[in-house]
Amino acid sequence: MRNLLKIPTILAITSALMLSACGGDSTAPSGDTDPSSGLITVRVGASPVPHARILEFVQDELAADAGIVLDITEFDDFVLPNEALASGEIDANYFQHLPYLKDQIEEKGYEFEHGKGIHIEPYAAFSRKYPTFAEVPDGATIAITNDAANQIRGLRVLEAEGQLKDVQDDSNVLSLTAEQNPRGFKFSENQPEIIVQQLDDPAIDVAFVNGNFILTAGLNTDDAIATEEVEGNPNANLLAWRTDNTNEGVQKLDDLLHSDEVAAFIKETWPSGDVIAGS
Repeated sequence: MRNLLKIPTILAITSALMLSACGGDSTAPSGDTDPSSGLITVRVGASPVPHARILEFVQDELAADAGIVLDITEFDDFVLPNEALASGEIDANYFQHLPYLKDQIEEKGYEFEHGKGIHIEPYAAFSRKYPTFAEVPDGATIAITNDAANQIRGLRVLEAEGQLKDVQDDSNVLSLTAEQNPRGFKFSENQPEIIVQQLDDPAIDVAFVNGNFILTAGLNTDDAIATEEVEGNPNANLLAWRTDNTNEGVQKLDDLLHSDEVAAFIKETWPSGDVIAGS
């Protein structure tokens, strides 16, 4: 089953605030069993691409044999999936990497657990104006996400490209010194779903785009002017659920997402390396 919840950004943020204000159930959903099939329903929230596409493959090819049926809800932003999980509207979500999840747990007090990494979407910098960083002028404006877990990824990419120096684990665009930012780059912070729209903004010279928005925007990391390394990358996307989860189907889903069949599907569907199976 699939519930297409394509929410424009403004409405998504409004809905997230409503969810937060209303609070949520104290008990996680236990999972209903379809009397006609005997399958356990798992309600899972996901970004449209690649997460929901991977879940659709699981639903079509693997879920029934594992005793589950998926009810997939798509979210177009990074706010609602964790809000929906905390409120008990869904049993699990699949859209985020561990550093982001840890930041959200610390900031908002979520009581979540998670599985191991399933796939990596390399973080990448794009420019409509300049084909390489060597041609990006001093003082250029770089659009970068405003959440700490992904912002540091962009700063690390800039450091690897020789554009920044001595980036620390707690560095951010506001704390960079002149020595760390010798080319005097300016940074425009925004939500990732907004940044992908800024690629065509004449005021923006370079934009860092999150992997799922690279895919939904029809971009390709082959066209990026810089991409983060995959080897040793801690930003693999994973399945998360509430600590009080009682739906046995959630663990079954996590097992399926780590299967050889899913890894093969990812490799076949995104052969250019925009999505890479593994943790």
